[in-house]
Amino acid sequence: MKHWVFLRGLVRSQHHWSSFPEKFSQAFPDDHVHLIDLPGNGYLCHQRSPLSIDKMVDSVREQLDGMGVTYPVYLFAISMGGMVAIDWMSRFGHQVAGAVIINTSLRGCSTFAQRLKPRNYPKILYNLLVNHSAIARERLILSVSTNLYSDKETLAANWADFAHRYPTSESNAVRQLIAASRFSMPKNKPHDNVLLLSSTRDRLVDAQCSACLASAWQWPIQCHAKAGHDLTLDDSDWVIYQVQQWLNNSL
Repeated sequence: MKHWVFLRGLVRSQHHWSSFPEKFSQAFPDDHVHLIDLPGNGYLCHQRSPLSIDKMVDSVREQLDGMGVTYPVYLFAISMGGMVAIDWMSRFGHQVAGAVIINTSLRGCSTFAQRLKPRNYPKILYNLLVNHSAIARERLILSVSTNLYSDKETLAANWADFAHRYPTSESNAVRQLIAASRFSMPKNKPHDNVLLLSSTRDRLVDAQCSACLASAWQWPIQCHAKAGHDLTLDDSDWVIYQVQQWLNNSL
């Protein structure tokens, strides 16, 4: 049995995986999925978000220790969660059996404009610092992070309801942005057993960011031709198939 640790990105929580964890568990019935929130998000919204990725890693490890999870674990991470996974593997590689990293980026391997496409700066800053309407914020996030998901309005309403109950504060959102912007590419390859997944039509993070990591560390990469940044939401079946193929090839 494998233990999978799921890690979301900037101002996102375990709730934002939507139905994907259930689909993943159906595809891998012998494995166990652990949904983890980073400090300041979701069920940990009352905590202060760290200003560094390594402190986020420390929080995740403490949570797993409290749950009695045994190592090594597999990591499944998207966006800023991918930075958490990479730092974890770089510092505590013995605790990680492998990782699937989706649409992430690192300073030192990609330009700032590739890591966050410039046309999104005004929208993101406005919604982090000015707009206090949860439903409007979730609609915007879905409009730029998904290309294929059909029922965005229903999902936005669901996410907005969750945000009312477990809000990520403006200060925590800014602290997470700072942590992500500060995190740099490790000098040495963090791990050998990693699969990269990216979306060619990602409107938030340029697909070249994942391609750069694949080239630098010789990690296998699979690219989806149509999906957006939130790849598990846009095409969960494709993601699960790629994980199955990767696991079969790595055994």
